[in-house]
Amino acid sequence: MSDVRYPSLYQINTRVWLTDLSRALGRRATLDDIPDAELDRLAELGFDWVWLLSVWQTGPAAQAISRAHAGWRREFAETLPDLADDDIAGSGFAIQAYTVHRDLGGAEALARLRQRMQQRGLKLMLDFVPNHMAPDHDWIDTHPDYFVPGSEADLARAPHNYCRVQTKNGPLIFAHGRDPYFDGWPDTLQLNYGNPALQQAMIDELKRIAGQCDGVRCDMAMLVLPDVFERTWGIRTEPFWPKAAEAVRREHPRFLLMAEVYWDLEWTMQQQGFDYAYDKQLYDRLRDTHARPVREHLYAGLDYQDKLARFLENHDEPRTAATFEPAMHEAGAIVTFLSPGLRFFHQGQFEGRKKRISPHLVRAPQEPVDASVQGFYVKLLAALRQPVFRDGTWSLIELVPAWDGNWTSDCFIAWCWQRDDGERRLVVVNYAGNQSQCYIRMPFVDVIGRTVRLRDLMGSASLDRDGDEVATRGLYLDLPPWGYHVFEVTAAT
Repeated sequence: MSDVRYPSLYQINTRVWLTDLSRALGRRATLDDIPDAELDRLAELGFDWVWLLSVWQTGPAAQAISRAHAGWRREFAETLPDLADDDIAGSGFAIQAYTVHRDLGGAEALARLRQRMQQRGLKLMLDFVPNHMAPDHDWIDTHPDYFVPGSEADLARAPHNYCRVQTKNGPLIFAHGRDPYFDGWPDTLQLNYGNPALQQAMIDELKRIAGQCDGVRCDMAMLVLPDVFERTWGIRTEPFWPKAAEAVRREHPRFLLMAEVYWDLEWTMQQQGFDYAYDKQLYDRLRDTHARPVREHLYAGLDYQDKLARFLENHDEPRTAATFEPAMHEAGAIVTFLSPGLRFFHQGQFEGRKKRISPHLVRAPQEPVDASVQGFYVKLLAALRQPVFRDGTWSLIELVPAWDGNWTSDCFIAWCWQRDDGERRLVVVNYAGNQSQCYIRMPFVDVIGRTVRLRDLMGSASLDRDGDEVATRGLYLDLPPWGYHVFEVTAAT
């Protein structure tokens, strides 16, 4: 686990990062070429974790499928109009072996990078893909029973979900890895969690990974839950995650597990041993642009919220700057990152990038920096470095209509952060496309008989209010569409 209650994580597309470095250096860059100055910058911005996407060895089989898949190539060409085959390395989630990719410098380069990160207080997160492997993984020859088999009838009935693979044991039919609601991923083969030997082999892989990093993000972690797996494949399984978590933490007690999870299974994954689960519900409610469902989501107990990973974008989601109009983007970021839980940011988010980069690609398009977005995140990250937001006590605040019949109080979300040392912050967001008014009942009892001073950490507002009125009637606020305040609250004499 992390040393602070509410840490921050930054996701980096490793292969894209090194492609950019290679261009600057005039040669192929490895993990050893990542500048110390860049690690210094990430630490100074306040990050606790860096998730390096796609460091594991990928192979020619998945790469060939990525390059030949017409639908994927259309997507890649939309991202990179000058697309070349060399830009398509194959998905970082079609793993040929859990060894650090030779082009990145191998395990030794990763170990040196991790040491440099540790010197700066940065923890390293890597990928773990429990559901599937690349078609040219060694197990195809040595342990074909580790994969879900298929029949000639399966292949004829659902050629998008099954394939014939040439192995040392002759041609065999296997299922592609898949989510039960979509067609299979054609560059993968489905692992068979009904086989206890496969479960143990994956636990062993996870233990080896745990010796090279401080935590893992587990891709589509809910797919190997017994009920989900049986519903997808008709194969009964024993629970995997509790055994895996216990085994890895026996050797690495502070090892962190983060689950990519959907379908309202966040609490389930937390109970299975995960430190954090993706909070896709909050993201979806913010995209729906209605404050009340967002506010209701925040009613949940902190035993649940503290273990959610909260984000506005990642490599799977569209870019925030392309999805949210600018004022809504800022309001959504205030809600997402000043709430409890793990604060999960994505490379390019701070610069206002608009093009999502597929994990099959190793090059990003050139995009201009949006100075307004960048300036906003500079201020937000500065606020997040304050101890009150990292280990303070969080609570929602009651909202009262500004006058009878004024429904716009329902457009607000408000909460406060407090610490025993007296530090206090009040966060208020009008999460609506209309101007809104309300009174806010602040839970600070020591303001009676004093002047309450409110200084906005994200803007220029500075207010002095009578403490008696604030304590009884509440703090009156009138905010424009998507308006917000992040107030430092002090009691003046």
